[in-house]
Amino acid sequence: MPLPLASVEKLIRKAGAHRVSKGAAKELASYLDDVAIEIAREAVILSEHAGRKTVRAEDINLSRKRLSG
Repeated sequence: MPLPLASVEKLIRKAGAHRVSKGAAKELASYLDDVAIEIAREAVILSEHAGRKTVRAEDINLSRKRLSG
């Protein structure tokens, strides 16, 4: 399920844009969706490794740090 375009447009505006095309919002939404899924997959692996079925905030944080290099 992709991110809502209105939310992505708001993020781009927060970054300083005055106007945002639908194409720009769709492209960023697609990229953010891909990155979020990658982080979540890694977090699931970490939680399973810890013997848990529940993904916790620390799994997300560790996953994000591990994937960012």
